[in-house]
Amino acid sequence: MNNELLLGKGAQPITKNEESQDARGTPPQNITVVLPAFNEEVSIGSIVLLTRHYADHVIVVDDGSSDRTAAIARNAGAHVVVHEVNKGKGAALKTGFTAAAALGADVIVTMDSDGQHNPAEIPLLVAPIIDGYAEMVNGSRYLNHHDKNTPIYRRIGQTVLDTATNMNSGLKITDSQSGFRAFAASTKNVFRFNAKGMAIESEMLADAGRSGLRIKEVEIGVRYDVDGSTISPIKHGLGVLVMVLKDLEFNRPLYYLTAPGLALGAGGLVMGAYFLQAFVAGGSLNFGPTMLMILFIIVGTFMALTGILLHSMSTVLREAKTA
Repeated sequence: MNNELLLGKGAQPITKNEESQDARGTPPQNITVVLPAFNEEVSIGSIVLLTRHYADHVIVVDDGSSDRTAAIARNAGAHVVVHEVNKGKGAALKTGFTAAAALGADVIVTMDSDGQHNPAEIPLLVAPIIDGYAEMVNGSRYLNHHDKNTPIYRRIGQTVLDTATNMNSGLKITDSQSGFRAFAASTKNVFRFNAKGMAIESEMLADAGRSGLRIKEVEIGVRYDVDGSTISPIKHGLGVLVMVLKDLEFNRPLYYLTAPGLALGAGGLVMGAYFLQAFVAGGSLNFGPTMLMILFIIVGTFMALTGILLHSMSTVLREAKTA
């Protein structure tokens, strides 16, 4: 047996609807929930049991845990996929999406496995996909500005990450770091799943935005008293921001390089005009400010041209992929 794939045999999914169609005349959909998990033995059992009330299948991807996460999840009725070593959340989601497709999923829901998300909100997330209004739904804590429980330092960091992610993806998402999402199963090949840490949330939005997926947001709640993360919020936020900026550098170089380059060059030209006016009026040119002016113009011009060149290259690559 492949050690990378150990599917639980005891999972008995809850049947949500025995009729061929629901009250709206919509054919029933296979809803599969993917739970990436790393050392979550305390919470995973209850999360699986609660989630099974709202899904046909629950898949737990045990990403190299050293505790009893896999055994408890399997006993709770989940299909369990085991990574022998920790590969990161991106790889765990990729494995989960593949396993969900194998189980015949029509809609794939992702949730955190630490209990922050409420499984009872799954129907809210999947409704826009089932009704044909979206291919991806993002659960947002801030959609209607109702979440008063978010610590202020988290909200400030969240705003920075939302802004960077939206610039990179071309979207207007109010909660870019939400792990509670729903996807039409047909979208699984859109995503790269390259990010190892929590940056996967921003990466998936970037992929969805560039692929033109129809994306909706629905309001969700979240619990912070059960946050079992061992990564400091500052380290997490900086890691996500660095990934987004690297992605932005190649995929949206006009934002990342050309715009600041033009601003820098314009600043140099303004300085040059001021110095020239002072010189004509009989003043002298100071060496330091003059060199700074020249540096601004040279560096700004270089950044602007580099951004335009990278934009042209990325456009050609995207067209080649779609050809």
